[in-house]
Amino acid sequence: MLRSALLILLLSWSTYSTAQSFRASVVDINGRPIPLAYIAWDSLELSSFANDSGHFELPMPPDTTKTFYGINIAFSGTSEYFEIDDLFSTWVFTMDIRVELEQVTVFDDASGSYISRLHAVKTEVINRNELRKAACCDLAGCFETQSTVQPQTTNILTNAKELRILGLSGVYNQVLIDGLPLVHGLSYTYGISTLPGSMVENIWVVKGANSVVQGYESMVGQITVFPREGQKAEPLTADLLINSFNEKHLNAGVAWKDSLWNNYLAVHASLPSGRFDRDEDGFMDLPLLTRYSFYNKWRYRNENENGWSTFIGARFTDEARIGGQSGFDAETQVGGTDIYGQVVRFVQPEIFTKTGYRFNANTKISMLASTQQHDQKSWFGVLNYNATQWYGYANLQYELFFGSSKQHDLKTGVSFRHLEINEDISFTSDTIPRSFAGQYSRLENIPGVFAETVFSLKKDTLTLIAGVRADDHNSFGTRITPRLMLRFLPFADTDVRFSVGTGWRTVSLFAENINLLTSGRDIIFSESLLPEEALNIGFNITQRFNIGETAFTATADLYHTSFQNQVFPDYDSLPNIAVISNFTGTSISNGFQAELMADISSMMDLRIAYNFLDVYRLINSQKTLLPFNARHRLLGVMSIHSPQPRWQFDINLHWYGPQRLPNTDMLIEEYRQPTQSKPFTLVSIQYTHSFNRIEFFGGCENVFDFRQLRPIVGWQTPFSQQFDTSFAWGPTRGRELYVGLRMRISEAN
Repeated sequence: MLRSALLILLLSWSTYSTAQSFRASVVDINGRPIPLAYIAWDSLELSSFANDSGHFELPMPPDTTKTFYGINIAFSGTSEYFEIDDLFSTWVFTMDIRVELEQVTVFDDASGSYISRLHAVKTEVINRNELRKAACCDLAGCFETQSTVQPQTTNILTNAKELRILGLSGVYNQVLIDGLPLVHGLSYTYGISTLPGSMVENIWVVKGANSVVQGYESMVGQITVFPREGQKAEPLTADLLINSFNEKHLNAGVAWKDSLWNNYLAVHASLPSGRFDRDEDGFMDLPLLTRYSFYNKWRYRNENENGWSTFIGARFTDEARIGGQSGFDAETQVGGTDIYGQVVRFVQPEIFTKTGYRFNANTKISMLASTQQHDQKSWFGVLNYNATQWYGYANLQYELFFGSSKQHDLKTGVSFRHLEINEDISFTSDTIPRSFAGQYSRLENIPGVFAETVFSLKKDTLTLIAGVRADDHNSFGTRITPRLMLRFLPFADTDVRFSVGTGWRTVSLFAENINLLTSGRDIIFSESLLPEEALNIGFNITQRFNIGETAFTATADLYHTSFQNQVFPDYDSLPNIAVISNFTGTSISNGFQAELMADISSMMDLRIAYNFLDVYRLINSQKTLLPFNARHRLLGVMSIHSPQPRWQFDINLHWYGPQRLPNTDMLIEEYRQPTQSKPFTLVSIQYTHSFNRIEFFGGCENVFDFRQLRPIVGWQTPFSQQFDTSFAWGPTRGRELYVGLRMRISEAN
């Protein structure tokens, strides 16, 4: 019924409206208004002049869904190019006619993290200013100041992480890099850790149903990462971080551009820490991580220019993680029973591209494609896990802007996915009975078609996005995915949004549940696994208001997710066994989030948030909460900084309520765990000081040194059935001090 209703709305809704205007101002290097400056959108015949106070208005561009927009400003024989990423923010453009320095100063609540006013779906934007507030060694660390996304450790010995939205496993949200689904299958286990925070330009976070253009998998949200590009990045950047565990992270980036081409090249290295065992359980508190990677992206012309445009990029990662008992030697003791160790080594090359042709301001065609290989060799005690993957993706789409002011948008296209995974599991010793050794292979070919339309109604106060796609899986047949998103502006500073849609995905069991391989449990497959399916319904409201000189943004979100089928390993029914099956009973996630952001002055901003998550299953008519999920969470973020970008002090506070833990009553008394975790608080601080070209920063994560002591169940007997590394509900490494520096050389230096 829902799918039929969405299809009818998709095909029948149509009307017209008038466009809004983009408002901003232009000043000189001393902050004085520049009157009568000429302003025009890049590559569009839409222009205006500034008034005597330097203020101007421009008609909105026909396509309001871009990552950034170019603006040309000319005055007294000098022309400069600027880029913006939000059409509704208050921008002040600063021209320097003496050295032709291109600079944009933003006085706005969008200085670090903000809610975009361009999208029908609530989109939280995290930019580089926000990423400077924490260490951000990798993508998982980029959400230290956010409440929507929760990084979660899935294997404490190798420090594998996932990004949770709405209290559900990270597999249910889609991670896009450069707009392409590159974190998929085998790359899921460690994929979010391979992207260093230093090369990230922006991150968009969406909860609930969203666009069908990128696929059918995003069931509870989408995280889109936009790496830096040659057109915007400084010609040379470099940064170094070292922490109190002696872990080192090094990054460097080089950017180059001319009138048609630009290029960005980034290299990264992570060097291992020392061996620490503070809780004296014999196991290292953090793995020995060695990673080398590079990223390179060429771009030819901007996508909003008529004619051809393209980018092509490549990324390569070579990584090794060594964890286990403190004396473990990965070269001589791997796979043996004298001392327990875990070793993960993989290489992952990938190529991605997007090529488009814009016929005019109304129509364009685009082709996105990527290919990725993943070759992994791992040891978890006596378990040997070798796996390879080849993943290919292509998306061809046509886009049309229509209506009296080109305010409506229609995207149609076709897509194709190819996934080939081969996994080989074997054991060097039969110290415990485990029956799942063997080869596991999966081949997927999934062609699809999609259509999505955006209608802007009643002078842009009402926006509707309706989309549907059909995908034909070579093993599971044709599946329809409809989605509907609505945005209503009852008042100028009030956004009301609603979304509803379905999603589905196939399961990569071992990559997505790495603790199945790290524990001593046996695995029983009770049936063949079917795709997971879910329906998500969301509602949120955003209100902006001022009290005196303080600008506030308040939001409230409510989301409901119900699964029609879910694959979640059952650890509770049988002792020392994980049962794998399709769960078609009641499985629900209800999430509520309230957040308040305040720009208290030009030197201080504050954010507080509360999350309530009710994630459960009905088993034998009894409500069973999802383990390792705090029902209540609080976040507080405060930043104090100088009016000019000279110094900055940041403090983050996270409070986590109790979490249900898996049932261990079937274990002997020595190995039993409590039924729920303790509530705990984490506080992190950082101070940053900027000079002309160099920025120094230092901080402390987990200031009060809270730790979950001895989180490994059965650490005394690591080669027994009771051994389980998946019982971490809190931080295990304790207080971490770090210092670092960032260097940048801009064109003006």
